[in-house]
Amino acid sequence: MSNGTVDGAPPEAASASKGARRPGARRRRPGELLGYVFIAPAVLYLAVFLLVPLVQGIAMSFTDTRLINPAGGEPVGFDNYAQALGADRFWNSLLATLLYTAATVAGTLALGTAAAVLVNRAFRGRALVRGLLTFPYAMPTVAVALVFAWMYNQSNGVFNRGLGVLGVGETGWLTDPNWGMASVVAATVWKVFPFVMLVVLAALQSVSAELYEAARIDGADALSTFRSVVVPHLAPTLRIVALLMTIWSIRRFEIIFLLTGGGPVEKTNTLVINVYRTAFSDQDLGLAAAIGALGLIVSLAVTCVFLLVERRESQREEAS
Repeated sequence: MSNGTVDGAPPEAASASKGARRPGARRRRPGELLGYVFIAPAVLYLAVFLLVPLVQGIAMSFTDTRLINPAGGEPVGFDNYAQALGADRFWNSLLATLLYTAATVAGTLALGTAAAVLVNRAFRGRALVRGLLTFPYAMPTVAVALVFAWMYNQSNGVFNRGLGVLGVGETGWLTDPNWGMASVVAATVWKVFPFVMLVVLAALQSVSAELYEAARIDGADALSTFRSVVVPHLAPTLRIVALLMTIWSIRRFEIIFLLTGGGPVEKTNTLVINVYRTAFSDQDLGLAAAIGALGLIVSLAVTCVFLLVERRESQREEAS
């Protein structure tokens, strides 16, 4: 007889042994805890530099905070939002943002995809061409803006000199309301298209050579092969890149502000430029925060539309 023991062990040891083996219990592996340690700095960074300012900005949008007294704002409810939505300046800036975003996204996707298809082919000097095409993305935005401001100069800029050689009159690229937006979009597309090119190039290189060979055996020409083989493979990548480019275009500030400052005649006064001018020129931080919050809603709406489209495309692919 063991007299109250299990296999000669005391009752306390037996109960502890049973507790250690209870069903459903899962022992944490060291790798799981190590993963939390690795992501902790990123989570802390996002919380300190993104989440906290976002909450503070939204809270400020419900106050009458002024630049001369940023800590002395009084609650005003939704007055700032009503003022923003009731002003023509906000709707003009929203229209400018949508035009700038649509033109920039379309231009970068078209130019970036074309460049990716070009450098994906084998030819002598391909590495050099790839390096040259990625150069604009490596340049600082301020340097790009200064270079384009010089080229757009009405009196001695490269573009007007070229027009003079062709016998065409001078154009105020950055001062003419008819050309201001197009000039800013052109500079932005030149700066950003290498990012699209690199992403699309990576997707192109993942296309199996057997697919090209099968299309060639079926007698498809280059255009038909691109349409039937390459485009379906690139579609998910292009959708993601389009979403990223859209969000980045909505919040882009430096190159627009440095080239036009929101002019001419507020043709390039996007939401972000409008926030800056309201906060620092008009010295109304509360109204600026409300405009920024409305811009955030626009970005979230774009993201939701993208997710709905992506879900529909996924369901269509599964059904087929």
